[in-house]
Amino acid sequence: MSDILSSIKDGSILKFKDREKAALTLGSVLKDTLKTISRDNIAVLGIPRGGVIMARIICQKIGAKSFDIVIPRKLTAPHNPELGVGAIMIDGTLYLNDYVITALKITEEYLEKEKGIQIEEIKRRESLYRPNFRPYGIKNKIIILTDDGAATGATLVAASRWIRKQSPKRLIIAVPVVPKETLELLKTESDDVETVIVPTTSNFRSVGQFYEDFSSVTDGEVIRIMKDESA
Repeated sequence: MSDILSSIKDGSILKFKDREKAALTLGSVLKDTLKTISRDNIAVLGIPRGGVIMARIICQKIGAKSFDIVIPRKLTAPHNPELGVGAIMIDGTLYLNDYVITALKITEEYLEKEKGIQIEEIKRRESLYRPNFRPYGIKNKIIILTDDGAATGATLVAASRWIRKQSPKRLIIAVPVVPKETLELLKTESDDVETVIVPTTSNFRSVGQFYEDFSSVTDGEVIRIMKDESA
């Protein structure tokens, strides 16, 4: 693993070189976890945009037959689009951070408006990323849900709750970096969580601090990956 996980430090913080190397590292962990399980029964799902890169590489690394994407969206706080108060899926499957909502005195009226805005964005992305894609094959499958990292975990929780509705055999959340407090939350929403770096919550500022290269992933990159998958 040392050839994939950079030894360069920010203080005492290990960093991945980029998403590709993070996915290879995580894929190695998963390959060991899943070594007795038929690859025909495994589906890898990535959260756009960075999680799509992760999902494709993990799928190849573990030898799963296919990967796909799921599209949750963060619900943002009033006047602060960087602060998430929850997340939502296209069918309304929801996760809300009640503590933050109460602390900021966010109204139900605001939440309903924000839900509508984010569902429209999910529809936009789905039309771009999965315009003619096959139905999801989740029932009775072992599902690996991945992203390039988790901060609050909101989108992973919303996606996990949606996946659970489709009756998977087992749900594994796989993220290369997740703070300890969020890790405990994700454990309650899945059968297992696989990760590589688990900083203390007090030492965690953002997912990007654990990458040397955390360049933005564009719609175009996701579209290209999904076209290759459906070809």
